[in-house]
Amino acid sequence: MQLPAEAAAIVLIEVVRISALPTGRDDPYPGTVVAHWTGSEAAAALVLIESLPGSEQHRCGFSPGWSVRAYDNSLDLALFEAAFCFTCHEVRMQGTAVPPALATQFFAPDAPPAQSLLSLFRKTAP
Repeated sequence: MQLPAEAAAIVLIEVVRISALPTGRDDPYPGTVVAHWTGSEAAAALVLIESLPGSEQHRCGFSPGWSVRAYDNSLDLALFEAAFCFTCHEVRMQGTAVPPALATQFFAPDAPPAQSLLSLFRKTAP
């Protein structure tokens, strides 16, 4: 999976357990922030996300369960948010650092990197 070039500047990742779809196109995904990853934890998560192999689209209606919001040193607005649907194999990214070509991508949810990412997400759940 391709991340925006600005991913190299990420210092904080918020893990969100998504509860609904956003009401507006550029609104963040609603849900509960269940973890904050910084330092080596954030870097490892980004490497894992970048290593997600591509896949074909599967139809499920896009019902993501998890997202990550990535911030640089300013900790102002998220540079990007990536919402993962492990059913339709789709990742939707939005944010100031996301070029249109990266906004929708597909990944293989059964691949080891995807299963590792899902495991990390599940470990953060309350």
